[in-house]
Amino acid sequence: MKSNPLRRLLFCGLTALVAVFPAFDQALAKEVPPPPPFGPWLENLKADAVRRGVSAETLNRALGRIKPIPRVIELDRRQPEFTLTLSSYFKKAISTKRIEQGKVLLKRHAGLLSKVEAKFGVQPRFLVAFWGLESNFGTYTGTFSVAGALVTLAHDRRRAKFFREQLLSVLELMDKGHIPVDVKGSWAGAMGNHQFIPTTYKGYAVDFDSDGKRDLWGSLPDIFASAANYLSRSGWQGDKTWGREVRIPAGFDIGLTGMSVRKRLIEWNKLGVRQTNGKPLPNADIGASLMVPAGYKGPAFLVYKNYRTILVWNRSHLYALAVGHLADRLVGKGPLKTPPPVADVPLSRADIRALQTLLNSRGLDTGAPDGVMGPKTRAAVRAFQKTTGLPPDGYATKELIMILRETP
Repeated sequence: MKSNPLRRLLFCGLTALVAVFPAFDQALAKEVPPPPPFGPWLENLKADAVRRGVSAETLNRALGRIKPIPRVIELDRRQPEFTLTLSSYFKKAISTKRIEQGKVLLKRHAGLLSKVEAKFGVQPRFLVAFWGLESNFGTYTGTFSVAGALVTLAHDRRRAKFFREQLLSVLELMDKGHIPVDVKGSWAGAMGNHQFIPTTYKGYAVDFDSDGKRDLWGSLPDIFASAANYLSRSGWQGDKTWGREVRIPAGFDIGLTGMSVRKRLIEWNKLGVRQTNGKPLPNADIGASLMVPAGYKGPAFLVYKNYRTILVWNRSHLYALAVGHLADRLVGKGPLKTPPPVADVPLSRADIRALQTLLNSRGLDTGAPDGVMGPKTRAAVRAFQKTTGLPPDGYATKELIMILRETP
């Protein structure tokens, strides 16, 4: 079956939202004032770029006929109506085709990847996994003019300061010859095989082939080394993995799940957490958190320091789990032993707002109802689950909303 360009756009766009916009939903909840007149604003921006050393020639080539792109604003304002479940996310991110293609590429580029690992300490399977999730191994790096997209978002008032810095950074990179002025990327200005935003490109991209450019489109040495450099400088541990799927015993205290709880593997062993084959965990002094991303009925994972580093790259837990699991599949490990509940129904934003309203009415603070399952809402869900004797996994379902409505 041929890949669907629209599906690729939607999935890559969602990935970009989580990575580029840490406060995406909260910012959208606020009223956005109208932008200033475009002409004077653009002249002011050019003056800032000149002060940062960008040449007039580069500015004329990059911005000479530039105009805001309405489609970029449309995509920026679009909020996904339904949340993604672990099952739906994994189905999109970790297909059999992607696994098999990744295995081929891991073998084909083994020599180069080994050199990158020796320099930066990031295992090849993870670099290929990031590559697969970010751009489907370089087959889809975006169709929007990066300069046009960033001008549009910098001129808009929702996150003007953030995108102004991205725009000025990309102009500097263009002026130094690292990026062509007509470069294409995502609607949010992410670029290249690993979808770096300009400030990440500026700070972490590497000229690993020593040709004087940091080319994240055509140079695999630069592509792999830049991703490895970013991970390494974000805290990656080259002698450790990301985590593992585990089994939790009957009667386990689900309140111990979540990133706020961290215990050594020795301690998790004492609590009865086991490998999926039933054997004890390695007797190692490694810190880990226990995650149940599909609720207590779904798979459980112990996640380590490298998982937290993946969250630096992209703060979505579903993304981080997909990177780790895909990396494992590329070296021959099997599918999840406990698959995510296929019948798990995604919550709509209206569902989540109703949930938040109901929790707030019981004195369990979620903040202003915004339809976003953030940390405060999950904490409030846990608190309610505890008071009603439900496993406090912090996982919201339609059944939970029904219980809230029916509970005095």
